[in-house]
Amino acid sequence: MGGPTVALGGGGLLIIIVLALLFGVDPQQLLNAPGINVGAPGAPAEEGPANPEEEREASFSKVIFHDTEVVWDEIFSRLGRRYEKPTLVLFTGRVESACGLANAAVGPFYCGGDSKVYIDLGFYQDMERKLNAPGEFARAYVLAHEVGHHVQRLLGFADMAQQRRGMGRGGDRNQASVRLELQADFLAGVWAHHAQEKFNFLERGDLESALNAAFQIGDDRLQKQAQGYVVPDSFTHGTSEQRKRWFTRGVKTGDVREAVLLFETDYDDL
Repeated sequence: MGGPTVALGGGGLLIIIVLALLFGVDPQQLLNAPGINVGAPGAPAEEGPANPEEEREASFSKVIFHDTEVVWDEIFSRLGRRYEKPTLVLFTGRVESACGLANAAVGPFYCGGDSKVYIDLGFYQDMERKLNAPGEFARAYVLAHEVGHHVQRLLGFADMAQQRRGMGRGGDRNQASVRLELQADFLAGVWAHHAQEKFNFLERGDLESALNAAFQIGDDRLQKQAQGYVVPDSFTHGTSEQRKRWFTRGVKTGDVREAVLLFETDYDDL
């Protein structure tokens, strides 16, 4: 393969290499680029030196977020559309968004009200220590999933799901939510497909770490761990197998047009 190969693994050195070899820009310019914010209004101020681990996670998040911008901008161009870039907000503890005040318990989320992706840096640590989902590409998958929600809004799928929620009963509303979440997993896979083609940045084990993360945060697995039993009618994100399946499909096909299948497939066949 032409050019140097960069692996997702290696801490701070990874960031320098990715920036220098893949994006061809000065690292400081990227870290200070428009659309990338560190902290947010409403987040508690931190005193003393920054947490070195969180600094590394913040740098990594900015690189991956920039990667999603590059990839989705090209995909939307091929669709004859313009990609309206979201904003990345990194926080610890709590944050104020257009969707309300959120604390660390909420985890990463996307707010359509302000087109921002919110990442609690502490969640990355929880992935490894509490959810058994280590690996930098596992973290990249989480961020790409939230960006996938932004892509959904731009393509009209979020409005479609909202209409289904409004017309349906509780179970129907949950099914609409599951479709959206699985679609975001699929779109994260589409991003991974095109990012690999463009940057050749994956090494052995990276994809498996993302698939493991998708599996670990399935509704059935989380419910079983929390309460000892599973209530399918209360699912909002999909089962572990569903999340793995749709992320894998996105990685294999790279075809954003297949996202519509999440709203055309019978719910029991998802």
